Amino acid sequence: MAEVTARDLMEEFDFKLLNDEDAVAFRPVSTSDISRPGIEMAGYFTYYPAKRIQLLGKTEMSFYDELDRETQVERMEGLCTYDTPAIILSRGLEAPESLKEAADRVGVPVLSSPITTTRLSSQLTTFLESRLAPMTAIHGVLIDIYGIGVMITGSSGVGKSETALDLVRRGHRLVADDSVEIRQEHDGILVGRAPDLIKHLLEIRGLGIINVMTLFGAGAVRNYKRIGLAIDLEIWDQKKQYDRLGLDEETIKIFDTHLPKITIPVRPGRNLAVIIEVAAMNFRLKRMGINAAEQFSERLNNVIEDGDKEEF
Repeated sequence: MAEVTARDLMEEFDFKLLNDEDAVAFRPVSTSDISRPGIEMAGYFTYYPAKRIQLLGKTEMSFYDELDRETQVERMEGLCTYDTPAIILSRGLEAPESLKEAADRVGVPVLSSPITTTRLSSQLTTFLESRLAPMTAIHGVLIDIYGIGVMITGSSGVGKSETALDLVRRGHRLVADDSVEIRQEHDGILVGRAPDLIKHLLEIRGLGIINVMTLFGAGAVRNYKRIGLAIDLEIWDQKKQYDRLGLDEETIKIFDTHLPKITIPVRPGRNLAVIIEVAAMNFRLKRMGINAAEQFSERLNNVIEDGDKEEF
């Protein structure tokens, strides 16, 4: 899991730091949940979610202004703890002195944004869910084929990168080669991207490293893509029985998500780029409710049933 601090939020959203930078400790944000401490401003801190980012809007600050000076100081000291990663004021609101003093004592950064409270809460949640999502890396290639994120895996030397190059030449877009960083941003949603070091690069044995964006243009690459299908390339095994109808549906599990998987045997003479391209198109048809294998199976069963009736 990547580490996110208030400094990252300042860079991403152009937040303004309102208290003393020398006193601030940029602690990691551990959750994407955002807290609007309305009930805490009223004095109830029993279940205060101190580890969340605290978002103060017009409602909270209007209530704060009606409190007496002693109560204001008490409430701000309650909000600022050693676990609190940041306190953000929306709508460009000014931070009261009691908040700045309490925040400086425990090193909590107090930030300001001109964005409205609801919109800011939504943007922060989306950003944090993306950055804090669980992440893993898989050896393979990720290609955007007709809008489907296809992850190609297989043993070293089986031809993954060469197939990816052929697919790029056919108009599809490269996301990652050799290593695919995968994040589960929501339940059932896996997003893959390339590590910064090898972004837009392909390694072709005998040719070396090539820059796909330089050779084929910006339209030949993507920075990230949701993964919809996994294709595993394996050397053709004469003793193995491969699925010839497409009725067997395999999956691989990444985090809590079961990803559809197709195994394609590799041997000389097979055009892998075309096969994978068709596999992606067929996957799209299945999502639209059109399954050629099931339709064939139904026709076959009907023919068998009709033949049985004629015998009687």
